[in-house]
Amino acid sequence: MTTFFLVRHAPHHLLGRVLVGRMAGVSLGEEGRNQARRLARRFSSEPISLVQSSPQQRAQETAAPIAVGVNRPVEIAAEVDEIDTGEWTGREFEGLNADPRWELWNGARNLARAPGGESMPEVQDRVVGHIDRVRSSHPDGRVVIVSHADVIRAAILYYLGLSLDAFDRIEIGPASVSTLLVGDWGAKIFSLNETVSA
Repeated sequence: MTTFFLVRHAPHHLLGRVLVGRMAGVSLGEEGRNQARRLARRFSSEPISLVQSSPQQRAQETAAPIAVGVNRPVEIAAEVDEIDTGEWTGREFEGLNADPRWELWNGARNLARAPGGESMPEVQDRVVGHIDRVRSSHPDGRVVIVSHADVIRAAILYYLGLSLDAFDRIEIGPASVSTLLVGDWGAKIFSLNETVSA
């Protein structure tokens, strides 16, 4: 059985205002760095065998103190990268609300695609495939993966056997930890959206 700690990156200054997607240069703010340090303390007593991060800067900055605390390097895993939001990347949410494609995206995630970007089924395929490969190579491991809210939701929905259209029923807050156990027998969600106190 492999234990996966699916960590959403800590907050940055554009959170909640801009769909940053794969924008370059989105760094953690002071609060985000504090939360990343709290995450590092949370994992410091765990026998972590692998720490992986999305290629995005905010995810790597969240993963770095965790990796130091458990004495492991950070491996960059493209499979857990943020959704490619195509032409919506860098747009403010306020402006996106007037786009009918945005309404479709948020109402039918199983069918819709970000214009010029990815669909949620594509995201789910890559993240679940990655988890499967990591489980094969670390069958008794305890693995931290720092990723993004909808990527984590896609994985959790898969293992719960739910449609991607249920994405908004699951809260994945910044700097939260969701714990997934995966074995030959199947999978179990052990915890969801766990937050770390100071």
